[in-house]
Amino acid sequence: MTQPSLLSRPALRKNLLALRRDTDPSMRQQWDRAIAQNLLVWCRQHRPASLGLFWPIRAEPDLREIYPELQKMGIQLALPLVQEKQQPLLFLEWQSGDAMDTDEYGIPVPKQRERSLIPQVVLVPCVGYNRDKFRMGYGGGYYDRTLAKQPRPLALGIAYAQAQADFAAEAHDIAMDEILTENSNLKN
Repeated sequence: MTQPSLLSRPALRKNLLALRRDTDPSMRQQWDRAIAQNLLVWCRQHRPASLGLFWPIRAEPDLREIYPELQKMGIQLALPLVQEKQQPLLFLEWQSGDAMDTDEYGIPVPKQRERSLIPQVVLVPCVGYNRDKFRMGYGGGYYDRTLAKQPRPLALGIAYAQAQADFAAEAHDIAMDEILTENSNLKN
């Protein structure tokens, strides 16, 4: 389902967030499992050395169930930390069971701050995405600034298929390399 393009970007973001929030939780859980399986297949095919994850907020796809499995595959995991506004994200090494804190936004982050890394691949949660693989986030630009740095990690947008929308990319937007949804047809 593609959302109408007549809306301003803030209005479209608001509608997409409402659509995601209002989707039946059991349906979202079903979609989460499908996205998680697609991510596992992708990781088996591409064998990334490190993967920047995200902790789900605001009804984002919840992939935490497979984080231990990714770790068992030998992938170094990391979670993002907002250090300062208008700056790229810092990714902190993390594995399931590590001590956690919450950041100023209330998002869980690793308690340790000494071991950071630049992930080879970053999972990027999407409020929306378009046919050209540009994503719409919450409007802070953290992922765009992170992807603008060199070396640039491979960016996998993570979204529900219903988040596909018709919108123009802005000058600072950086396209995702791939978008994984519950409908991505990845084969083992």
